[in-house]
Amino acid sequence: MAKMNSDAIARRTLHNSPSWVGIILSDIGYPNIKPTYADRGMAYRIEYSPESETHLQYLTARQQAIVLDTVDEQLMYQPTVETKNRKLMRPNPLAPWELRIGNLRVYYDIEEEPDAVVYINAVGIKERNQVRIAGEIYDL
Repeated sequence: MAKMNSDAIARRTLHNSPSWVGIILSDIGYPNIKPTYADRGMAYRIEYSPESETHLQYLTARQQAIVLDTVDEQLMYQPTVETKNRKLMRPNPLAPWELRIGNLRVYYDIEEEPDAVVYINAVGIKERNQVRIAGEIYDL
């Protein structure tokens, strides 16, 4: 199991955070640079619970990278919009929202006031109709 501590998660999230540089470069004709703030709305801060950091340690390094990258991409802007891979769940002990990433699942909650924050509560692997989170099986 690869180990990723909270400092590594914070550095990775900070490194992947949007920058105004992308807007300027895209405006002057660099087509491969995508605007980061334009038409995306307010950015949410993403916080991983201590439990979710433990859950990440049960994943391979590749799975960890996929989860961290996808969470930044999918949940930083408009995390309350249901899509093919994001859905509001029935009441359960983990979280009200689910993000699907292949067979990986991220369970999160959203707070709008006073700050816009997405709280990552759990990360697991979907196996048929069950989810394995940190070695425990959950029926959701």
